[in-house]
Amino acid sequence: MTKLEYFYSAHSSYSYFGSAELMRIATAADCRIIHKPFDLRKSTEVTGPGPISGRTPQRSAYFYGREMERWAQWRDIALMTTRPTHHDNDMTLVNCMLIAGQERGLNVDRLAHELLQGHWVEDADLADGETLVQIGKKAGISVEPLLADAVLPEIQAIYGANTQEAIERSVFGAPTYFVDGDMFFGQDRLMMVERALATPFEGTWPR
Repeated sequence: MTKLEYFYSAHSSYSYFGSAELMRIATAADCRIIHKPFDLRKSTEVTGPGPISGRTPQRSAYFYGREMERWAQWRDIALMTTRPTHHDNDMTLVNCMLIAGQERGLNVDRLAHELLQGHWVEDADLADGETLVQIGKKAGISVEPLLADAVLPEIQAIYGANTQEAIERSVFGAPTYFVDGDMFFGQDRLMMVERALATPFEGTWPR
């Protein structure tokens, strides 16, 4: 079976823009998404474009302003008109909760989508346990056991391993997808992901 890996963080704006489309594509291809939540901030400090504090006002104004408005319109999805209040909170708990769900054999596709949507539409605090419980209910998953698992050393270790793997595989932002090892950065490459799921890899680059 084709391997579809999904590197993202539960608070990533562009992961939100591509979330529903990714799941539509995976369902149509009868392909299971392998979720790889990772520490986006730590990874991009190594792989680029560097710490958020070091990004120019011009870049931030474009990529986190007008461009986001365009993608929300293009995808026909809701988007807050302001930056999420809790965007700078530590995302370890929520990302590890997703990992815990996958480790338990759950399909966390909808949960991941509801978390992204909650953050970017409802200004949800993804670092707050009770908020995560309520979002879990929307996704049809009781997340209390996942929250308990999320703080376990073995789940935290997977999160760290995902982050290190992202660095080693040159993941320089979220979302990043791999189809049988072939990397696609950005939700604007989802049409290529869809093609790759239907067509064997024909490139010559190292994989």
